[in-house]
Amino acid sequence: MQITWLGHACFKIQARNNGDNITIITDPFDNSIGLKITKQSADIVTISHQHYDHNNLGAIKLIRNNKDKEGAFLIETPGEYEIKGIFIQGIPSFHDKEQGAKRGINTIYRFEVEGMSLAHLGDLGHILDDEQLEKLQGIDIVFIPVGGKYTIDGKEAVEVIQQIEPRIVIPMHYKIPNLKIDIDKVDNFLKEIGLKGESLDKLKILKKDLPQDKMKVILLNYK
Repeated sequence: MQITWLGHACFKIQARNNGDNITIITDPFDNSIGLKITKQSADIVTISHQHYDHNNLGAIKLIRNNKDKEGAFLIETPGEYEIKGIFIQGIPSFHDKEQGAKRGINTIYRFEVEGMSLAHLGDLGHILDDEQLEKLQGIDIVFIPVGGKYTIDGKEAVEVIQQIEPRIVIPMHYKIPNLKIDIDKVDNFLKEIGLKGESLDKLKILKKDLPQDKMKVILLNYK
């Protein structure tokens, strides 16, 4: 499996399943945020919530697999899905600490890919409750917002990570050059978690490569 950060909360996950190459893209953003997504193709697109910095389908070309007459698939609501042999679960959550009263709802997505469990938390705005946490047991890789102001901040992100206990943490939704959204840099999160992140252009990983003893923080470079 290969994971590339396209910026903000948008990732490209490329994997093989049953002999097919599958591309998943999460939360494509509008270029007005100051970052740009080069035109991408995907078999599956997930959208955590309907805000302009997470739901720009215009940036994605949904491709059709000749073996699958139904073509590509868009997921933007909670539920359970199985697409081309990949299991995806959308878990309801909120964009704030007031049960969605300020910023609305948010969907967490759990992906089962190449024998690994991934969780994209979208714009999570609160600590997980027992029901959400139960659905996130056994997560290997978590994509977690850390920039605060519109989501959990660095300190709260550490609390959520302690709840989930993943093997790899990939921070997202934080301030980088050219981003026009006023959120915190990743530094606050790294200070709170007490780990030095490993910087990579792409994460290429197999199940056997997952850390066994210590959790790892991966800082993907914006491509």
